[in-house]
Amino acid sequence: MSSRDPFEKFRELIAILRAENGCPWDRKQTPASIKKYLLAETNELAEAIEQDDPEHICEEIGDLFYILLMLCRIFEEQGQFTVETALENIFTKMIRRHPHVFAGKPAGSEADLRRQWKAIKEIEKKTG
Repeated sequence: MSSRDPFEKFRELIAILRAENGCPWDRKQTPASIKKYLLAETNELAEAIEQDDPEHICEEIGDLFYILLMLCRIFEEQGQFTVETALENIFTKMIRRHPHVFAGKPAGSEADLRRQWKAIKEIEKKTG
């Protein structure tokens, strides 16, 4: 693995695991088959948060990253989208949903922010 960037290094690892000479288990995974692991790892992360155990939280975040990047890799192999697309989409969405931060609009109360978030989300559903 040539990259020094941890994210890229991890992406390379997943590509190797999914490659022809990679791991048979990793190679056979599909979005449907990996869903149970996504749910399990999400629950394990939630439990670690409840236990307020930073070391365990860190481990479970890593496990969840593995599942998420595996899903991205599968969809990339299918020509559907890349991890960059998913990250750019969430980046754009977060900016759009935070006009009080990025568009200079007043923040208001927490209740105002929730209403604003829901209103923006409804607009996104109608237009998108």
